[in-house]
Amino acid sequence: MTNRTAEQRGFIVRGLMIAAAIAMSTEVQAQDPAPTNSANPALPAPVLIPPQVQGLPEVAYPDGAQGNAEVILAITVRKDGTVSDVQVANGNEPFATAASRAAVNFRFQPGTRNGEPVAAKIRFAVTFRQTKVETPAPEEPEKTTPTSTDAKAKPKIIAPNPKPKPGAAPPIDVNVRGEKPPPSVSTLSRAEVRQIPGTFGDPFRAIEVLPGVTPIVSGLPFFYVRGAPPGNIGYYLDGIRVPYLFHVGAGPSVVNPAIVERVNLHSGGYPSEFGRFAGAIVTADTTMPRVDFHGEGVFRIFDAGVIAETGFAGGKGTAMLGGRFSFTGLVLSLLSPTVGLAYRDYQARVTYNLTPKDRISLMSFGAYDLLTTTNNNIDSIVFGSEFYRVDVRYERQLSNDGVLKWGTTLGYDQSRLGENRNAQDRLFATRVLLNQPLHPKLTLRAGLDAQFDNYTADKRRWADPEDPDTIAYDNLFPQRFDSALGAYADLEWQMDRRVKVTPGVRFDIFKSGGTSETSVSPRLNVVAQVHPRVRLLHAFGMATQPPSFVLPLPGLSIGNLQGGLQTSWQASAGVEVEMPLGITATVTGFDNVFLNMSDTLSVQRPGEALESDPRSLGYSRGLEVYVRRRFTSKLGGFVSYTLSESVRKIGTSTFPSAFDRRHVLNAALGYSFPKNIRAGARVTFYTGAPNVAGPAAAIPTDPENPERNPAFVRLDLRLEKRFEFRNQRWLSIVAEMINSTLSVEYINGQEVGPISLPSLGVEVGF
Repeated sequence: MTNRTAEQRGFIVRGLMIAAAIAMSTEVQAQDPAPTNSANPALPAPVLIPPQVQGLPEVAYPDGAQGNAEVILAITVRKDGTVSDVQVANGNEPFATAASRAAVNFRFQPGTRNGEPVAAKIRFAVTFRQTKVETPAPEEPEKTTPTSTDAKAKPKIIAPNPKPKPGAAPPIDVNVRGEKPPPSVSTLSRAEVRQIPGTFGDPFRAIEVLPGVTPIVSGLPFFYVRGAPPGNIGYYLDGIRVPYLFHVGAGPSVVNPAIVERVNLHSGGYPSEFGRFAGAIVTADTTMPRVDFHGEGVFRIFDAGVIAETGFAGGKGTAMLGGRFSFTGLVLSLLSPTVGLAYRDYQARVTYNLTPKDRISLMSFGAYDLLTTTNNNIDSIVFGSEFYRVDVRYERQLSNDGVLKWGTTLGYDQSRLGENRNAQDRLFATRVLLNQPLHPKLTLRAGLDAQFDNYTADKRRWADPEDPDTIAYDNLFPQRFDSALGAYADLEWQMDRRVKVTPGVRFDIFKSGGTSETSVSPRLNVVAQVHPRVRLLHAFGMATQPPSFVLPLPGLSIGNLQGGLQTSWQASAGVEVEMPLGITATVTGFDNVFLNMSDTLSVQRPGEALESDPRSLGYSRGLEVYVRRRFTSKLGGFVSYTLSESVRKIGTSTFPSAFDRRHVLNAALGYSFPKNIRAGARVTFYTGAPNVAGPAAAIPTDPENPERNPAFVRLDLRLEKRFEFRNQRWLSIVAEMINSTLSVEYINGQEVGPISLPSLGVEVGF
């Protein structure tokens, strides 16, 4: 067995077949020492032999996890020894998801009845154990084999459907390398994110610490990603489009962190599955359904939330329900009696296994935000938004580990800007996705998707229909019906053990207001493993999008196709190195070209008025450095640095983007003290953006180098005390503060803030 560096987490897989085989999907009853055939007592009972796992299953210790854990899986094994279905019978996250996803690729010697292969259902325990070894890893990974003692260990067979219990089989030590993310993708697990200072435990909020991400204002959830504006960034939860990520007023994410397994930032050149956004893509994967009763809760000075999940119908189905409600109105009334702020959200999911190969699910979630002011005892709406999603999904397991997914989504979005402006969107979307291995080295991912949006906008009350502001508003958000149809395909080709190439292409047809546009978007990703610890990452792609609103707000979309589609060409090349002490370093260079952009935030030139419907060209170039050691390590941290420039061009004028920040730095460090106490700190620094509207703004003599606002730096702190109880129950007391230094930021020469958010809360898990 190979060894890894000190404090590297290995894992231990312990297979305990603790249920009898299920022949032809019929459960086998417990047998007496001298069994007989119930139909004919004179005949012996059938000889049943349960499936036996082949080789040594490889399951990666989940990123960001810590400690030991056991997960009980219910695995359905086909007659050919492959796995057709995996369910989590018991176990906590993130271990449950890691075990269930790996079990899909397990291989078994099939179960038999009287010597004939049959389908069978077994229970299988996967035990994760945090290990600490001192010798460094070798240059080439070696396949670990069990010790002679482990090889002789036999699974324990007991009566069907017992409460899962640890067996007597000795553990098998296994050493593996976790699966690497594709090029241009930065991944954050929830276990790691919840300990990063300044995130409040929200995986979505942690996006701002990743390289290539430039904030508009510190603490607010709107970003530029490699020069792409906020309106050109798409957000998805399990393939379902989400209009925005955070509640109003720098609040938490609109999705309960307890159901988010990990968040991925696709900075550019992303898979062809994602389209209709010319900037970046943020995706979130939810946790796997579990049949054991479990949940999490949090109570803070400004909100409270809880989420719980359990199984039903003998483990065939699962049901999850959660929600969150804010106390911000009460807190703000003490600080500013004239300001009101409220938010809430909910999440619900039901899954049911029709057969070992077929699953249906229903997922619904939504969020509501409202910001008001009070003058002369009269409440006025400053901003309000809400969105709701209902998604029905069908999944079927295909041969050779393939999967077919079909989903349909209904949605309602609404935003209110002041008292007199209200915009809505009623949407219908459907998608089909096929993931099918064609060969051990060739996998096809292909699909179709369609979305239909019915946009409406309330007329301004008490407004003169001939007033220029009224006319401009009605023209900007006209009532209309938009549609978008897409088809895509990626072909993942493992050329040899060192090189993987993934070409892809996406076709889209957009229609809006009687105008239509089409696009063809090629993509290409290449990964080259030039050394066991060094790999090269290359990504290239084209992306298109209809004209977008300034910020991603529910129900607000410009949709005027007469000016054509926005287009971006995205290219990046990088190198990733695994260093000693569990440190990983990535250096990436990127070059994005923007065509026909409707980026109203970026194209305001110093000293000049903003055009009503600007279209611009531009580019963004830079270098990203990301050095990290798993934040859940006893001593963990990261340094994320971006050096970049973002430029726009209109006519003959060339100038920096209005939010061009040349240097952006995030650095964090966390340390676990004795008695389950963990402390962490994070520093955020970035240089100032151009001053385009402040008192000092004027038409510069050198438009390419205008006067800039001062730089900004802030310090975030986090302190946690965790209590662990029996049956994997836990309680944490968490104190956290964003911008503990009360730093003031400058935007267009004006002071903003200080935006500082303290938090004191209690988190529980059961």
